[in-house]
Amino acid sequence: MGSEKPEPPHLASPRMWPSWCLVGVGWVIGRLPLGMLFPLGKHLGRIAFRFWGRRRRIAEINLRLCFPELDAPEVTALARRSFEAVTLGVLEFCVAWLNPLRDLRGRMKIVGAEHFRAAMAQERGVVLLGAHFGCLDIVSQALADLGRIDVMYRYNKNPVLERVQLRGRRHYYRGVIERQDTRAMLQALKEGRAVWYAADQDYGAKHSVFAPFFGVEAATITATARFAGLKGSPVVMLSHHRDYDGRSWTIEFSSPIEEFPSGDDQQDACRINQVMEAEIRKHPEQYLWLHRRFKTRPLGEPKFYEQGTNHVS
Repeated sequence: MGSEKPEPPHLASPRMWPSWCLVGVGWVIGRLPLGMLFPLGKHLGRIAFRFWGRRRRIAEINLRLCFPELDAPEVTALARRSFEAVTLGVLEFCVAWLNPLRDLRGRMKIVGAEHFRAAMAQERGVVLLGAHFGCLDIVSQALADLGRIDVMYRYNKNPVLERVQLRGRRHYYRGVIERQDTRAMLQALKEGRAVWYAADQDYGAKHSVFAPFFGVEAATITATARFAGLKGSPVVMLSHHRDYDGRSWTIEFSSPIEEFPSGDDQQDACRINQVMEAEIRKHPEQYLWLHRRFKTRPLGEPKFYEQGTNHVS
């Protein structure tokens, strides 16, 4: 009895009213002109940077680890810009999920679409290697125009937000696959579809190997190679970033990663991290540095994020 999980509250429960109010605010935000949306995201990002101390600390630790050449003021400045990018990304969710008929195609630049089309033409499915860049869902409209793409996502325990993100993404993608549903992902690849899959977060040591990420050993999941290997699916890096001055976005496909998978989990994890790192370095301020990417450590190594530790100079 004690191990049973409590039922989530009903969508109409009074407990959910604050969440519905938040959705209402998001509905309004989704209809703001870009001339208001971009500066609002920057302003809210600076407020979050000032008051969200725990995540600010995590971001600064990550940046000191990954960019040891930066001095303290440079780390602080880059962390602040990352907060601004993430906060604007939240506002972009409101546009993508709550105002899906808003046509932003004219502000989307697509680079390397020929690589995606050639990979799809092999009819073995395509693994779109993703990472948590600041602008995730705002590019969905342009991506969905390119072909049969499904996406993997993380379940939200709040039933209102779960409903909103599922309905929002299903405006663009047939398949919105919870990250633990590997069977659905494999079925999509079997049907020759492309699946966006992020491999840049720390999911623990159980299904991971340690591989360098910005020169730091990071728990890196091995599922990317397994998914690609089962059907011989090509793996194409998908990156995206925003242009603040032009109030536009760029989507970029790489050519398929060569000789992948190799059959060696360690080698494959290193290769994946190298590809993602190269893309992140193009616009480091637009990456999600607020995540505890190095939470899991090799046996005997100190933990980076514990209060009172000072393992990063």
